[in-house]
Amino acid sequence: MAHFMKRHLISFCTTLAPPPSLLPATVTIFYTLSQVTTETMTVIIPSLPHAHLSAPPLPMSILRRLPFHSLTPCHYRPRRRFATLAAVRQDTTVWTPTPISSIETAAESLFHISIDVSSSPDLAASHTLPGQYLQLRLPDVEKPSFLAIASPPSLAASSGAFEFLVKSVAGSTAELLCGLKKGDVVELSQAMGNGFNIDKIDPPEDYPTVLIFATGSGISPIRSLIESGFGADKRSDVRLYYGARNLRRMAYQDRFKEWESSGVKVVPVLSQPDDSWTGESGYVQAAFSRAKQIHSPKGTGAVLCGQRQMTEEVTSILVADGVSSEKILKNF
Repeated sequence: MAHFMKRHLISFCTTLAPPPSLLPATVTIFYTLSQVTTETMTVIIPSLPHAHLSAPPLPMSILRRLPFHSLTPCHYRPRRRFATLAAVRQDTTVWTPTPISSIETAAESLFHISIDVSSSPDLAASHTLPGQYLQLRLPDVEKPSFLAIASPPSLAASSGAFEFLVKSVAGSTAELLCGLKKGDVVELSQAMGNGFNIDKIDPPEDYPTVLIFATGSGISPIRSLIESGFGADKRSDVRLYYGARNLRRMAYQDRFKEWESSGVKVVPVLSQPDDSWTGESGYVQAAFSRAKQIHSPKGTGAVLCGQRQMTEEVTSILVADGVSSEKILKNF
């Protein structure tokens, strides 16, 4: 029996042998005849340049006696290791329980949510740049949401609060979040991402023109940027093109005057305005194309956040007009 198994196992293992160019090779074969007896045998495979090694199938009577793992291709095993590593990476997120301070309607389908982080100084200190975001997790909800932080980093330092602009989407975690009330507890990760790298469009005298584009809830990190300050009052032309379906869907209208006083000209753009609207209409990229007025492409920077189509088309327009792609900032 042992001799019969040796002959068939040698034939079986030659399918794993090196290609003919690497022969002769020494192959050590381990085989098990029982649960407690293991034999080894070394076989010298001759160099045959034109040989084709094939293995006849082992009889079922032999296969039944072989341990299953000995017939399992080794290249399947790393997948289990990769899955384990992925689980470890997911488990490294530090979650901090934090209470909701307030939930208010910001616009149609948009909610202004404030979360108290005053008891979590490490969490508050993780927000250092406008444009950063974090993960938010609800009790009994497996999948967390990624949310851009709408408040400037200084608010967390001075008041111990993170503020968000959240769009309620039916069936999503965001909808559940918008349905909570003051005092309910959610879990937050540390703030992450590089935010908007304003250093690329500084100093203001070298980049007097900054064009800002936002649509829908994409105004959230833009608010953080404007209220953090980026020298808008020291630049000659800072414009914010802010797109929404109509005024009922446009958040932060109560902040426009404050933003204007800081040096940012706000240009609301409505895609479906009512008959009384006299401002810009259509899509943000179309409104910008009509205006443009880029006097010095080399001295122009841009900041974008919102719908993918908008960001791609605006980027194409800017680059075609000579603005460096390195000066077009995004937070994702």
